[in-house]
Amino acid sequence: MEADILITDTLLLPDPGNSTLIPSGCVAVHGEKIIYAGPMEHYNDRQAKRILDGRGMLTMPGLVNLHGHAPMTLFRGLADDLELADWLSNHIFPAETDHVNPEMVYWCSTLAAAEMILSGTTTTADGYFLETEVAHAFADAGLRAVVAQGIIDFPAPGVPDPKDNIEKAASFLDAWQGKNPLIKPALFAHSPYTCANTTLQKAKQLARRYNVQLYIHVAETEHEISMIQKPLGRTPIQHLQALGILDADTVCVHCVWADGRDMEILAGQGSPVVLCPQSNLKLVSGMADLPLMLAKGVRVGLGTDGCASNNSLDMFREMDVSAKVQKLHKLDPVAVPAKTILAMATTDGASISGFPGHAGVLAAGRPADIILLDVQQPHLAPFYTPDLLVYAASGADVRTVIINGRPVLEQGRLLSININKTLDRVRTMAIAVQ
Repeated sequence: MEADILITDTLLLPDPGNSTLIPSGCVAVHGEKIIYAGPMEHYNDRQAKRILDGRGMLTMPGLVNLHGHAPMTLFRGLADDLELADWLSNHIFPAETDHVNPEMVYWCSTLAAAEMILSGTTTTADGYFLETEVAHAFADAGLRAVVAQGIIDFPAPGVPDPKDNIEKAASFLDAWQGKNPLIKPALFAHSPYTCANTTLQKAKQLARRYNVQLYIHVAETEHEISMIQKPLGRTPIQHLQALGILDADTVCVHCVWADGRDMEILAGQGSPVVLCPQSNLKLVSGMADLPLMLAKGVRVGLGTDGCASNNSLDMFREMDVSAKVQKLHKLDPVAVPAKTILAMATTDGASISGFPGHAGVLAAGRPADIILLDVQQPHLAPFYTPDLLVYAASGADVRTVIINGRPVLEQGRLLSININKTLDRVRTMAIAVQ
């Protein structure tokens, strides 16, 4: 079988989970799938429609960003250095009320897609309002994405009457389920303190009816703990368990204030957790106990959160911070090894995202989600082990990105997004925000 794309003579990291490097490797792609990934010497058919010279490059699976709010690129840097409640109630919610509309959501999500592709993310999970515009933006960009319609018990963009939130969410699922192989619709219940018990239960019932994931912010701040635990006598995670919300398709985001019992519940229900350490650091929400989560058997992935609270969508930056804060948090230099963090951003993240066949590895039969990094940079020399990807690499090192067999970035040039038009549209919108 002739390959459509053949990457040759590359330093190959096919499975970030085991850290084995192949010094002279190649990857062959036919259609949407990888047909070979391994040593060059074992691949005999050197013919291909396109050959990409991998010399000086590291080829690896694309990164998985499991939590973001793509339209919030418009609010990047708008309200920095604030506590979460103040930031959300006095700045972000009012800005959303005034400026979030379908046009804004589409173009700001396109900007987010460009930033993620440029920095090596090939799969993301997003949660916001007017999410059909996010889905259109990501589909146009060629980005693989879980796209989750927001549900909240307050007036929201596209849902001025909260009584319609479940109906609108169902319409979103109807519109997108099975329509695009790269877009997987889902639901996003904002949090246990912004959604009533009945809303959470209806959202989960809807998710089960459509067999989609439900994402939810939970146990993010100490204040949230006091709001729920004091009147109910149980933690936010125990509250979700009591409501019947938790299962393998409920993805819990943040979990900064999850205790050991909470983690046992999450592990027992198979509910994955997504950590967003930079957002938690910036908003001083706290730091999740990742070593304990892993010891309890919780499945864990990484996300950047939105640009308003990070302010970057660079997953290499997220990996670096994630590894280092855990060392400091536990006063243990081996609290969470770099290879574990790298797996969270690739293989583990791919598993949590739930795309059929997507395993965050480069292997025959797997979707061709591939990135090439320039490892001839001074800050990446010498390159002894993949740990350097966590501690020294940057999204700026990414040169080529292939998603589902389609090149979307080549030699640093975006192929699927008109970046100048996108920047112009977002900058025009930003004038009204200031």
